[in-house]
Amino acid sequence: MIRKEINEIKSQYTLEDCAIARMCGCYVDGEKNKVTKINEIFLNLPDEEKHKYFEIFKKTLSGTPGKNLLDMQFTADSYADGGTREALYRLRDSELKDEKLLDEFYDRIIENYYYPGNYLILIIHQVYDVPGKTSDGIEMEDASDEVYNYILCSICPVTLSKPGLGYDESVHEFHNQEQFHMVDAPDMGFLFPAFNDRSEDGNGLLYYTKNSENFQQMFLTSVLGCEIPLPAGDQKETFQTLVTETLGEDCDYETVKNIHENLNEMIAENKGKPEPAVLDKTSARKLLERSGVSEEKLGDFEEHFEQKAGENGRLLASNVAETRKFEVKTPDVIVKVNPEKTDLIETMVIEGRQCLVIKIDERLEVNGISVNPYTGEVISHSTGSSENFPIE
Repeated sequence: MIRKEINEIKSQYTLEDCAIARMCGCYVDGEKNKVTKINEIFLNLPDEEKHKYFEIFKKTLSGTPGKNLLDMQFTADSYADGGTREALYRLRDSELKDEKLLDEFYDRIIENYYYPGNYLILIIHQVYDVPGKTSDGIEMEDASDEVYNYILCSICPVTLSKPGLGYDESVHEFHNQEQFHMVDAPDMGFLFPAFNDRSEDGNGLLYYTKNSENFQQMFLTSVLGCEIPLPAGDQKETFQTLVTETLGEDCDYETVKNIHENLNEMIAENKGKPEPAVLDKTSARKLLERSGVSEEKLGDFEEHFEQKAGENGRLLASNVAETRKFEVKTPDVIVKVNPEKTDLIETMVIEGRQCLVIKIDERLEVNGISVNPYTGEVISHSTGSSENFPIE
């Protein structure tokens, strides 16, 4: 799902546009016991409570696509009779009115979701009349192309509020404040089915995780039946391994610099487009080829990519690229360069040794002290002139 499609669903969570038919939930304690369950016609709730729930639902559809929000595909086993995909469809089609299906759903989450404390499972059902659009993208309020029938699930930690003094307005005094169990922002959630190209896509779902570096594999496989993606940090490590192993002894400074520059150019060119820039096995190969990697080295790259990232693996360009820094390290020296000024560093053989050469313009500082780049003399801050004590 692209950002525009996600925002279109989020925009429904207001008092004016809300069409949520039913909301159900299960409160689970730290021992995995069901404390209580809720089953409400959403529109019957007080407006103040609706606003609080809207915040949770919107948060479940918030984050960075490719990091916190991920398009997930079902595994082959999920399509089998009695598979997880079928279970999600049965839950959706029941309009959350079947207590047996709801209990089975709660049980699967409780069995496969790890959280050390109390938490609340929330699930809503909504039928959204998707407005039609003219050829130039103008929404037609009175025309509906189709209906998007979906469920949204949010799993929220429940924590005790902090103890302290509170003001009692009835007696105009301060007294010890009672602690309450408060529902926090969601830790995890999903939207099913996916809303791709403004239409229902039953081949996938949109998954939300607060922690983009720690996917709960049991939840993904047993509750959702989806392929496990690479976390953002692992994507960077996978790409670095691919580059290192593909280039081997030919992994030199210039080639790596070219890869860095081409990746950032790819991200810049894609800025403003609805979908983020991604690297699959084909586009990653083209990136390395454009960066100067020889055809010989790229002979079995796509097969190598599949081994590291999966057959249908996709790496988000912003996850693997360094857009804010360019860093060169030796065991004793670290050089940080503006990513747009990588041409200031070159490699050069001096007296038979490979060296890094940094171009110096008219300004040079050593430990915060301005130095004449040509003579090595310290420049006086008061006069702007050089003093007669060179830096050794």
